[in-house]
Amino acid sequence: MSDKKNIPLSERILYEDNHIIVVNKLAGEIVQGDKTGDIPLSETLKVFIRERDNKPGNVFIGVPHRLDRPVSGLCVFAKTSKALERLNAMFSQGEMHKTYLALVAVKPKADEAVLTHYLTRNEKQNKSYAWLSPRPDAKEASLRYRYLKSTKSYHLIEIELYTGRHHQIRCQLAAIGSPIKGDLKYGAPRSNPDGGISLHAYHLEFMHPVKKESVSITAPWEPWTQ
Repeated sequence: MSDKKNIPLSERILYEDNHIIVVNKLAGEIVQGDKTGDIPLSETLKVFIRERDNKPGNVFIGVPHRLDRPVSGLCVFAKTSKALERLNAMFSQGEMHKTYLALVAVKPKADEAVLTHYLTRNEKQNKSYAWLSPRPDAKEASLRYRYLKSTKSYHLIEIELYTGRHHQIRCQLAAIGSPIKGDLKYGAPRSNPDGGISLHAYHLEFMHPVKKESVSITAPWEPWTQ
């Protein structure tokens, strides 16, 4: 396991005010409770805030979006119900501008391109499949990627999401023959030592849901140590 697992939550808070809190999620953390029964980041945050601020009673933490468990990076939480309602609307309407970084072993043929696929989801497998033409049960998925640089074995690419579908980046990159490093579910040959995948929610820009001012946040990442 990576030493990053030992980074205290207080050092992973990248933005906080009375309305929202943004955390640099570690690979392997779950954002919200699931069937595994593992303690989610949302609950860890509640305990942290209660203890830090010496708050009596319950602490409100709302979850307007989720990152897949093996993905790291920026994760936004609401501290009030009003902020949660507005953030939910902003995410659903594409008003949160998200940029990801990924490591792939196979460099995409084009250095930059917009990918559009039609994704179907298999609930039993917890996996999405990409198709080039519309299907009755498929949702359109679109992203732009840009090649940044390479080492001997891996290539770093930047991804801007235009839609937010289940496993979208993982599925679409695999569909062009460039599965993300460590992502066994989508065709990578081996896992990462920490069990995560080399996909990181790197940058986020949005209009604050309450203050109505521009917010820009970056979560540092060291891809070549993956």
